[in-house]
Amino acid sequence: MSAMALSMEAVSLSFGAKRVLDNLTFSVPRGQAFGFLGLSGAGKTTTIKLLTRQLTCDGGRVTLFGRPIERATAADYERIGILSDTSALYDRMSIADNLALYGRLRGASRRRVPHLLERLGLAGDGKTLIKNCSKGMRQRAALAAALIHEPELLFLDEPTSGLDPAARAEVHKMLAELRGRGATVFLTTHDMAEAETVCERVAILNDGSIAACDAPDALKLRYARNCVTVHTRTRGTVECAKDAIGGARIAELAAAGELLSVHSDEPNLEEVFLELTGREF
Repeated sequence: MSAMALSMEAVSLSFGAKRVLDNLTFSVPRGQAFGFLGLSGAGKTTTIKLLTRQLTCDGGRVTLFGRPIERATAADYERIGILSDTSALYDRMSIADNLALYGRLRGASRRRVPHLLERLGLAGDGKTLIKNCSKGMRQRAALAAALIHEPELLFLDEPTSGLDPAARAEVHKMLAELRGRGATVFLTTHDMAEAETVCERVAILNDGSIAACDAPDALKLRYARNCVTVHTRTRGTVECAKDAIGGARIAELAAAGELLSVHSDEPNLEEVFLELTGREF
């Protein structure tokens, strides 16, 4: 069994004269939460469509569960859950009836419906028709449908869009539980704080290419300033390099009773994103 849930190698795709993805290469091990970050229109949703064979690439290699995507079987797709902006919910059916339908199609236990309604804060809204749902309720219902069969691989395209902070936190908790059971999560988002909370590794997409790929903390350290800021009692603010000389200077200030605080000034993931893409959100 392959250790990789999915991968892309030198994948390219164009729509007419427009190059959407250019030499895209990355892999996601089983059981990892992987964030695919970029602005709207950067190619995030297109990448999910390639990984789920809704689109076919112009060149390169895509694998799913260790085999070429062209050889993926119906059984492979049964192991996948997808939440996207086109997730299908039936407007004239209630939330609970939608989940029951997807549960039957996916062979899930009936007990999954009340469990997911409770976890996603929809226990009192199960009889509400989808057409009468708010954006946040519809988003939670679509996520429940994607989770109904406890998938091994979950594709989430902006999963917390439109959710309030409490609902967003509950979704993050559920994703952590899924990962704890060995599920793989592929998350596309332009919310850098969400990526830091949920993902073990992230790739930053810029103009159809990956500008950087690593753990969030590793990326923040890589793009940190090479100095620390020291606030002192009587000598004002002092900047020290992150080297032996800077360390000795900080020790000297501490020995003299001058040291008030030390700040290493690592950027957050959003600042790293802006540096790599040269753009604002």
